[in-house]
Amino acid sequence: MKNLFSYLFLFWFSLYCFIACTTSNIKNIRTDESALLAFKSLITSDPYGMLANNWSTSYSVCNWVGVSCDKKHNRVNSLNLTNMGLRGTLSPNLGNLSFLVKLVLSNNSFGGQLPKEIGWLRRLKVLSFDTNEFVGAIPPALGDLSHLQHLDLNTNHFSSFIPQSIYNLSKLEHLDCGHNSLEGTIPPMIGRLHQLNNLSLNDNKMSGLIPKEISNISLLETLYLSSNNFSGFPLSLILIIILIFYVI
Repeated sequence: MKNLFSYLFLFWFSLYCFIACTTSNIKNIRTDESALLAFKSLITSDPYGMLANNWSTSYSVCNWVGVSCDKKHNRVNSLNLTNMGLRGTLSPNLGNLSFLVKLVLSNNSFGGQLPKEIGWLRRLKVLSFDTNEFVGAIPPALGDLSHLQHLDLNTNHFSSFIPQSIYNLSKLEHLDCGHNSLEGTIPPMIGRLHQLNNLSLNDNKMSGLIPKEISNISLLETLYLSSNNFSGFPLSLILIIILIFYVI
């Protein structure tokens, strides 16, 4: 009798776990769907109807244009809406896409300020918002993206300073904040970005001395600092620039 009770208990416990896991999985993908629909709701112009004609609950979110899912976890892991002519602002709900690894909105007309909730995307490796109309300060919360390798904010209207938290992104390989209205200096902590191979800060309003710590970035291949008010190029940096020019 005890054996029968044990088998029944194990059966019902296993069934409960299965249902709980399935329900949790459905809830997660629905969370992603809700986040993307909130994003869609703030789109004010969709000239090609890319989202209007496709982003619908009639289809699986994993089949929406620009959306890719991780088959293992059944979660959205990539959102790529490059060059779709979209206009609008970004919903803070994007921060609920907790499995997102790649977020690319390049070559559109998104504006407003970046929501700090983007800093919740702790799995993010690629963040590209270049060639849009974003304004205001770069959120310090981007410094929480500890897995980030590629950050491109080129050609927007960002102002104020680059937050110091950005220089804590130890895995960062590409940092492009060129063609904005950024101010301030490059701090010595830039030397912490040991994996950096591309640094672009050209066409801003930055000033001050260029720190010698840049020469600590041994993997640096591309360096753009023109059209700022920098002064005092360290000899070590000049040698790096000559070396890069020679290699090219």
